[in-house]
Amino acid sequence: MALVLAHAKYQLLEQIRIPMAVIGSTFFPAAAMLFFVVPFAGDHPVGATLATASMTTFAAMSTSLFTFGIGVAEDRAQPWDPYLRTLPAGPFPRFAGRIIAGLAMIGVSVVPVLIIAAVFTEAAVTPLRLLLGLAALAAGSVPFTLLGLTIGYALPSKAAIAVTQLVFFPMAVGGGLLSSPVDPPAFIQAIAPYLPSRGAVELVWTAVAPEVSPAPVTMVMLAVWTAAAGAAAVWAYRRDEGVRFS
Repeated sequence: MALVLAHAKYQLLEQIRIPMAVIGSTFFPAAAMLFFVVPFAGDHPVGATLATASMTTFAAMSTSLFTFGIGVAEDRAQPWDPYLRTLPAGPFPRFAGRIIAGLAMIGVSVVPVLIIAAVFTEAAVTPLRLLLGLAALAAGSVPFTLLGLTIGYALPSKAAIAVTQLVFFPMAVGGGLLSSPVDPPAFIQAIAPYLPSRGAVELVWTAVAPEVSPAPVTMVMLAVWTAAAGAAAVWAYRRDEGVRFS
């Protein structure tokens, strides 16, 4: 556990020492709240609550994909990374520390969204449901963490930046995170159930709003995406280890 915490501390210090990385993870979800949620759903309690949940999921997706996808790829380009792999501790402390650091960054990224929702909208949630929502957010971020690890271990840093963006924006839009939770466009309704972003946001909606329940197909697809992303992450890690250390 000491090694896990040491790696988590190291990863967090790396993030904090680059202020733009922290600002970037908080700015876009907060800007989306101000431009899309506050003017259009801010005065509707249920709509504002669900839209806030969508923006927290947007923040978690962004942080997970960019932190792990680009961060891992950049780490692999540094001489420190191959040295760490020669140590006898194995990969678990690094993986666990990186995930803890990623969860901490997700927590940072959702704080502005929650503040904007509390100050400028009629969103309402009990303390218990807020905690349930944060737990659901952490659970829903798992497939995006695994996708980020896959990208980071499979691609060099320049390619990882482009691929992460290509994965993130279609999933955010297609999952309905940037459209009305109550009445999304027809094409969003058609494709959203099959994307992990929809399953993740429905978990959070269910946690914060008692009148909402997840669709079975979205939960099945969320599990499928998580299993597939996990298998891909393991493959990418082993491939990278075989290419660079065999």
